[in-house]
Amino acid sequence: MSAAPDRNARLAWRLVAIVGGMLALAYAASPLYEMFCKATGFAGTPIVAQEGERPVLSRTVTVRFDSNVEREVKVRLGEEKLVYFRATNVSQRPIVGTATYNVTPEPAGPWFNKLQCFCFTEQLLQPGQSVDMPVVFFVDPEMDKDRRYDNIRTVTLSYTFFEAKTERAKTLLGGIPANGSGKGG
Repeated sequence: MSAAPDRNARLAWRLVAIVGGMLALAYAASPLYEMFCKATGFAGTPIVAQEGERPVLSRTVTVRFDSNVEREVKVRLGEEKLVYFRATNVSQRPIVGTATYNVTPEPAGPWFNKLQCFCFTEQLLQPGQSVDMPVVFFVDPEMDKDRRYDNIRTVTLSYTFFEAKTERAKTLLGGIPANGSGKGG
């Protein structure tokens, strides 16, 4: 008779372990996917590059921006380029913002490399303040070696700037309420 309760207890512990594992995977899925996209350029995510020497080729691509500062630039493969994006806090309160970015067409993502970007850190903007924020990038010259990418002549860099709700955002606000409730970030 003691075999049945033993079996039931083992089954219960297995089910608890499975549910716990599923919860852990669900919790880790978003940061793991983000890391994967940043490392591989998957889904049009530009790769964050390290500074260093690279050849600059004569082939050019037009890089367009969803921006109100600069609309587009022509850049040679391998050439570093500095551009600016403008963010304006149209609210009546200080906010801390952060940005996500994307590159289209999607196959261009792995070839688009950022050396410096405002999207790497959160930004504090006072009410009505506008800030021109820099992005330094290049298009990898290795793209020229792969004939599958010969048809890429235009690349579009897009940002979505939104209010951050992190602990760092609360620290940057310095106790200033970030919303009408007075609870901060």
